[in-house]
Amino acid sequence: MTSAVLPRSIQAVALDRLYSDHHGWLFGWLRQRLGNAPDAADIAHDTYLRILTSGRAPQSDDSRRYLVQVAKGLVIDLWRRQDVERAYHEAIAHLPAEQVPSPETHWLIVDALMRIDAMLDGLPQQTREVFLLAQFHELTLKEIAERTGIAFITVRRHIQKALVACMLACDA
Repeated sequence: MTSAVLPRSIQAVALDRLYSDHHGWLFGWLRQRLGNAPDAADIAHDTYLRILTSGRAPQSDDSRRYLVQVAKGLVIDLWRRQDVERAYHEAIAHLPAEQVPSPETHWLIVDALMRIDAMLDGLPQQTREVFLLAQFHELTLKEIAERTGIAFITVRRHIQKALVACMLACDA
């Protein structure tokens, strides 16, 4: 997959051409895979926006493959967000109506959860495993060390690393 960094004026022409030549095709491709027009339209729009903000344009013979690569990443992001929102709705489903967070708070919570999800995805596998054992299984550092065969001090370092990453993700 090749792309080139182009000067702004050439980039605008290239993006305009890319859009006019392939937008209809990309929208149809996305609609077929997503099963609905609104999400397909949003992802198609975000695909071109991502290309515009990256400053990179595909070579003309590689356009559709490049669009698909960018769009697939955005579809995965959409599905992840939908999974997080579904889990959030399940978590608050038992709350009395007066305790259900407002739509604004809902958005802020889901956004924070998405950042934490991305942070967890970016952690080394062992750090993520140790952190999740501590947070969701409520294991002590000693129990995690025994369960994983990792030294106690190393478990503590993994927890510290994950907590710092979590704080940074929430401040973003």
